[in-house]
Amino acid sequence: MLANFVEPIINLIMSFVIQMISEGEHQKQDFKTRIDNAPKIARTICAFANSDGGRLLIGVKDNGNIAGINAEEELYMLQAAAETHCKPPVLFEVQLWKAEMRTVLEMQIPRSPSRPHFCENETGRLSAYLRKGDKIHKASPVQVKVWQYEMRLDRSEFRYDQYIGKLFSSWRKGRELGFRQVARIGRLHFADAEDLLCLLVVWGIITWANGPKGLVYALRDSNALDQLETEGAESFRWKDKR
Repeated sequence: MLANFVEPIINLIMSFVIQMISEGEHQKQDFKTRIDNAPKIARTICAFANSDGGRLLIGVKDNGNIAGINAEEELYMLQAAAETHCKPPVLFEVQLWKAEMRTVLEMQIPRSPSRPHFCENETGRLSAYLRKGDKIHKASPVQVKVWQYEMRLDRSEFRYDQYIGKLFSSWRKGRELGFRQVARIGRLHFADAEDLLCLLVVWGIITWANGPKGLVYALRDSNALDQLETEGAESFRWKDKR
């Protein structure tokens, strides 16, 4: 009786992890055969925490084949990566699975309320990372500031003048502007351009996308832009529309 009862549960567990693996790598899932470099895996952990959250399946090759792992060794490396090499540390949970008579470790990383998280890049300097699709990207200064603005209330003041009006007009015409174009049209120092873009992204007025030469910024909500110009920044001050 007991054996007959346990076997379906084991099969159910095996089918669940195999189902996860069958999804392949995507925005919220990544495969690692094993962890042998804590600082490097910290970039993946930070990227998940800074973006939409996700899971790492350790013991799975890039092609989805199950290699299996020594759970104790891998867990030690993951703890070092998340707690020592991620700043601030990233919270996570783990789950062990059995598939094809091998052990797979699942590391679950939620989207962090404490983002941005940083870790060392190839040169030893702290950088923030994000995840897009199945790739890890270094976050731009504007993206880092957006995360920081979302987490606090003391945001930069919004200033409106003829040059900002010209910038808004460019977006209304459907233009996608690079960072330097935003600074030039708005007659802004780079730091001020970063602050303005952060406010407009957090308020849901503009959005960004990857262009051939880097990030470009475009109008997301023309009605919200009209509201900003007619009612002022106070109608958006503590809103987060993202």
